[in-house]
Amino acid sequence: MKRGMIVFSKNGRDKGLAMVVLDVQDEYLYLADGKTRTLQKPKKKKAKHVQPTNHIVDLVPSCGRDLQDADIRKGIKNFMAHD
Repeated sequence: MKRGMIVFSKNGRDKGLAMVVLDVQDEYLYLADGKTRTLQKPKKKKAKHVQPTNHIVDLVPSCGRDLQDADIRKGIKNFMAHD
């Protein structure tokens, strides 16, 4: 698991939801989907409870601006459209 990777939740009330890994700390991941789980309040989830994909979202937007929830939503939307 690495930063920017799109994962699917395997357990919990967010089961089946696509999210982006914002941070990795030991066995825990901090995830956001840009809607219910925003950058300001990411979901803390154990790595064993997610299914990784091979898709990476660029977490450094162009123009030198800060990452926004819309960037996360757009990355997930693009991934879902190609699958």
